[in-house]
Amino acid sequence: MTSLGNTGVGKMCGVAGMLRPAGGDPDRELLRRMVGEIAYRGPDESSTYCQGAVGLAHARLSIIDIAGGQQPMRSPETGVVLVFNGEIFNYLELREQLVARGHRFRTRSDTEVVLRMYEESGEACVRAFNGQWALAVWDPRQQQLFLSRDRLGVRPIFYAQAGDDFIFASEIKALLCHPALTAAIDLEALDEVFTFWTTLPPRTAFRGVYELPAGHNLRVTAQGLREETYWQLEYPESFSAANEASISEELESLLADAVRLRLRADVPVGAYLSGGLDSSLTAALIRRQGDAALETFSVTFGDPDYDESDHQRAVVEHLGTRHASVYCRDEDIGRAFPEVVWHAEKPILRTAPAPLYLLAKLVHDRGYKVVLTGEGADEMFGGYDIFKEAKIRRFWSAQPDSRFRPLLLRRLYPYMPALQKQPAAYLKAFFHLDNHAVDSPFFSHLPRWGLTARIKELFSPEVKEALRGRDALDLLRAQLPERFAGWPPFCQAQYLETAILLPGYILSSQGDRMAMASSVEGRYPFLDNRVVEFAGRLSPRLKMRVLDEKYLLKRVARGLVPARVVERAKQPYRAPEVPSFFAGDGGPARFSYVRDLLSPTAVAAAGLFDPKAVSALVGKCTRAGPRGVKDSMALVGILSTQLLVDRFVNAQAGRSSHV
Repeated sequence: MTSLGNTGVGKMCGVAGMLRPAGGDPDRELLRRMVGEIAYRGPDESSTYCQGAVGLAHARLSIIDIAGGQQPMRSPETGVVLVFNGEIFNYLELREQLVARGHRFRTRSDTEVVLRMYEESGEACVRAFNGQWALAVWDPRQQQLFLSRDRLGVRPIFYAQAGDDFIFASEIKALLCHPALTAAIDLEALDEVFTFWTTLPPRTAFRGVYELPAGHNLRVTAQGLREETYWQLEYPESFSAANEASISEELESLLADAVRLRLRADVPVGAYLSGGLDSSLTAALIRRQGDAALETFSVTFGDPDYDESDHQRAVVEHLGTRHASVYCRDEDIGRAFPEVVWHAEKPILRTAPAPLYLLAKLVHDRGYKVVLTGEGADEMFGGYDIFKEAKIRRFWSAQPDSRFRPLLLRRLYPYMPALQKQPAAYLKAFFHLDNHAVDSPFFSHLPRWGLTARIKELFSPEVKEALRGRDALDLLRAQLPERFAGWPPFCQAQYLETAILLPGYILSSQGDRMAMASSVEGRYPFLDNRVVEFAGRLSPRLKMRVLDEKYLLKRVARGLVPARVVERAKQPYRAPEVPSFFAGDGGPARFSYVRDLLSPTAVAAAGLFDPKAVSALVGKCTRAGPRGVKDSMALVGILSTQLLVDRFVNAQAGRSSHV
């Protein structure tokens, strides 16, 4: 087994490559620029491989087999070459099986296991992987490039046709190094982001650039591209509430093993600790594995509406971890925001990714490359307010004239003061309480998507005209699995959250992109495919008992984490928004980029939003007084879009003044 072109420079885990099916040698210097553009993903080594029509490049964050896992990795027996971003957590077990079948290994890396698995099983090999990956395999025997992305979309991979070249990379900015690819905002992508908070794969924010969806493979040959699904979410419901005790024990065992596998590394492993149930349980399971030196990391805020430091301290004291936190001020968010958007590579509607970007910097500065986090628990076990909200709305719809049922919605959102004052007629309209809505497959998400879509009123007349007649919900409806209609309403809501927001925002804009910006790898025990498939078989009553969210997970957590954390009301992770960009309560812009990019001149030049409407929004934000959720999201969404234009479109054209 050989690694090729190792230069001993670069950092993190990023991949890039090109295929020239029509012939001609790949451009090695271009490959180096592509992988160099995302060098922060792999600061430990950088390598390239060029042979025939294919060129591959890799920037490595060394975590397993630091001395022997270099990439691109080529098999001397078959000539198959692999570049790989991520981890296969069950690689030791797979290695034992391969050795028993006669395979010989020259390294201790999971990379060589992936390569040998492909040689033996071909594209079906990914079905055996327990992990998170974006990989590319060049198979000279079939003259085929094979791309694959993990089941839940933890690791990203993008591709494009640039002239005669098929190119791919871990991030879009690497693709835009190709001289034949022009950075241009996709207007249909804007329509999707300002509905769902993210694009619907394969669409991305940039025209002509595509994302391989979670759970998909892509085969590229001289004959073209062929994409296929190898895994998807299912909700067969085979575990009823009658077997609660044994099901709870099985879940605890699965989670403990998912944590055990994700602690495999040749470097220290830490954990994020928000103060909520999911991260606290993760940290507790790590400590139970015997890690007496566990270091935990958290974000704190000065504003009690966002801060969870009391709960974080309770967990730290209970588990005895070493703890470090980053104190996040409003201006820290605003200062970091341009870099956040640069790494997210799409418009974002909330500032929540910014504190996580700063947290990853802290983790890196403390000498850590790997952290375990609690993402995925809310999606799998019914923890989000949107699940409660949908249940209350269905309960209210049975007696739409009830005076008392809408009070449950007010109790659900105590942190939304404007909602508390609205009459029942307003709540009925806002929460889509009508027969048509109840019958919609999107019933659970209509209020969120409807509120977000109102921001599209600020689009420029040209964008509105270009999008006339387009319905993002119809496009999503066409992508729903055939079995969707047969699932319980609770599971339908879970699917929408897990298939759309989880990979497109939570694991991307708040996950991979913010952590990898500082060369930090996040690992997610709740997204172990065994845990996900187990959760899919649970009765909804085991996920939410009346309005008690994550019912079964709380049962597992009792005795492992402090009771106050188990029983506390869920506090959604949020961060300051308008105050991050405007000083005081309605003061002037804190930063010149905010003032410049939201100016009528800059808005008109970008052509995406109506300058007068944006000026009116900025006026609201610079006046004292409360602001609604829509206005806050609109400000963040428009500013992030303007940053995207400036940092990518204008920068490529040499017009940016804020790069």
